[in-house]
Amino acid sequence: MTIRILVVDDSPFMRKSLQKMLEEAPDLRVVATARDGVDALEKIEEHNPDIVTLDIEMPRMDGLTCLKKIMADHPMPVLMVSSLTQEGAQATLDALSLGALDFIPKESGFASMSILQIQQDLQEKVRRLATSPRFHKAPPASAKPPQTPAAPTGVRPVALPRTPAPPPPSDSRLASSPQAELLVIGTSTGGPKALQDILPTLPASLPVPCLIVQHMPSTFTRPFADRLNGLCQVHVKEAEQDEPLKAGTVYIAPGGIHMTYGARGGRGHIELSPEPVSSLHRPSVDVLFLSVSELFRGQVLAGILTGMGSDGAKGMEQLKQKGAYTLAEAEESCAVYGMPRAAVERGCVDVVAPLADIPGHLRRHFGI
Repeated sequence: MTIRILVVDDSPFMRKSLQKMLEEAPDLRVVATARDGVDALEKIEEHNPDIVTLDIEMPRMDGLTCLKKIMADHPMPVLMVSSLTQEGAQATLDALSLGALDFIPKESGFASMSILQIQQDLQEKVRRLATSPRFHKAPPASAKPPQTPAAPTGVRPVALPRTPAPPPPSDSRLASSPQAELLVIGTSTGGPKALQDILPTLPASLPVPCLIVQHMPSTFTRPFADRLNGLCQVHVKEAEQDEPLKAGTVYIAPGGIHMTYGARGGRGHIELSPEPVSSLHRPSVDVLFLSVSELFRGQVLAGILTGMGSDGAKGMEQLKQKGAYTLAEAEESCAVYGMPRAAVERGCVDVVAPLADIPGHLRRHFGI
């Protein structure tokens, strides 16, 4: 299957660079490029791409305005091309809350020696996002396809090669006794929007601390935590070295460094470290989960939300072996069903639930 891409950027250099990086993969084809939001909307009508890469700062119509119109009129996967500056971080977070699935860095990133890694990341994100379950729902197994299927307006049907997934766990509710004393969550692609949907539903009376690893650059995590704090009743902050864990507080792992659970003097606290440097992600969900498994002596509730790859599955398996309650987001609501699927395939998930049902599971478990 060839994935058809629209590249939108006001810079001719960036349009050409993105097109070249994408089309070096045989399954990716740039069907058109656009210089601004107005041009992009016209090209979407004309070419009906599978996915759009979208710049933020553009003349005539900026990326955020264009994104709103795409989501209203032609819902489809959108990958933002974002600056890693503080201003770029804020705009990118706005885009993710408006429906963009993920982002890649631009400017200094494209001029660095890591261009091959950026190209690989770009290609892989485009592949995964173009077939996102959020935009391409799989029909029920018992449903017979119509003789002449019609695509929804503005959405081009995409053939999804699929391997049978293991059946979800039979339990439909998380156990509530004993009640967990620590909540840990891991997520990646699609996570900012998922967390923005879940955390504001939790009351200030949440009786436990919550540790979250969201794969995100270091310039993004503090603005992200601040944004969530403005939306939530619980206190949300970027985690800091050695701070004690408090009930009703959500700690977001800083980008570029691992967050782990530390125990000293009978109290839990945050520890931040670059080790292990060999980890594919930093921060890593596995690193957090494994530290909790090794050092936390109470009951744990662990969740894995939408994300590419398998980070967190190994750690969740070890937590489950120690008696933790476990929860994973269902495929139907994921931006990318990678991390939750990896955990389900390890057989370590108690409950699989769509994003809209997860707040209810948490509130019932904690009695809030």
